[in-house]
Amino acid sequence: MEYLIPHHWFSDANSILLVMYAIGGLYFLQMGAEWLVEGASAIAFRLGMPEVVVGATIVSLGTTTPECAVSVLAAFNGNAGLALGNAVGSVIADTALIFGLGCLLVRLPADKYILSRQGWVQFGSAVLLAGVCYYQFATQGSEARIERYYGAILLALLAAYMVVSVRWSRRHPNETTARVSENIAEHAEPGEKVHVADEHVTTKGPLALWGMMIAGLVVVIFSGHISIEAASELAVRIGIPQVVIAATLVALGTSLPELVVGFTAIRRGHPELLVGNVIGADILNILFVTGAAASAAALPIIDSAAKVPEIFLYLHLPAMLLILTYFRICIFKATRAGHFDRWMGGPLVLMYVIYVVSQFVVSM
Repeated sequence: MEYLIPHHWFSDANSILLVMYAIGGLYFLQMGAEWLVEGASAIAFRLGMPEVVVGATIVSLGTTTPECAVSVLAAFNGNAGLALGNAVGSVIADTALIFGLGCLLVRLPADKYILSRQGWVQFGSAVLLAGVCYYQFATQGSEARIERYYGAILLALLAAYMVVSVRWSRRHPNETTARVSENIAEHAEPGEKVHVADEHVTTKGPLALWGMMIAGLVVVIFSGHISIEAASELAVRIGIPQVVIAATLVALGTSLPELVVGFTAIRRGHPELLVGNVIGADILNILFVTGAAASAAALPIIDSAAKVPEIFLYLHLPAMLLILTYFRICIFKATRAGHFDRWMGGPLVLMYVIYVVSQFVVSM
């Protein structure tokens, strides 16, 4: 993204122009999210696939692809360490912040058939990555790295996950896929307004729907990058420390597409897209982003330049495992009730705040 939108566009701009960049980026970010959600929900409707599956595969693959590209380029350019922290940080932000906030806003539906499968893949992928990292550290010490063959294994698991996800969706009980809107309405709060796919969207041809979704994805990615770059530059000029910017704006920027797409999905009555996108993005951040980056170059686990070189092992991985363990418990309870309770989002958001504050404290 940095090659397409150079940083000097922002560093050379005056403050008024930066504010315009930030506001304009947010406007187009919302517009792109509308196109993406409309296209994805209509594709799910036409194909008879659960929206949670579309969110966990097509939408999440699109929102994590730019992240994967940045991580691979960083690995090729000798900054391989950025890829691992970026992937794990995104898993934490997606699950704790985005799903947590979404859960607080609306009672999210829980599809037992899908979540009992995709949810375990999400958790298993995280445990696998953590196991590899701790094993490498135990055997190699400060020279610990995720070797390239591990990257190839993760990419192979990604291919298997995508194939199995399609097969699972085809075996999904017909009564729960016939009309997604019925499931949404069933779990909506009393008096809550529920939207279904607009008629003018669902009657479009498949090519037009795919075009709408891809166009929305491109707009979301570019406008999100512009907003974060402008906001970060403004924060620097105001005098906010770089470490705070890195732990907040930059970390949030990597998950901004999932955040806006998820909240747009809720507003338009397609909450399954948020659930699926968070789970799918978590899986892809580990199997796709980490796998592709490690295949390009071995990823160092220890950051010798950091104040605490083992911070990834002491803070990031434990935070990810704790958050996903709690999320796994929430899934266990939600699939029996048919929905996630709103209170479940509170601990997730609290854990994210503690995680961000901990990064700031450790880095000072």
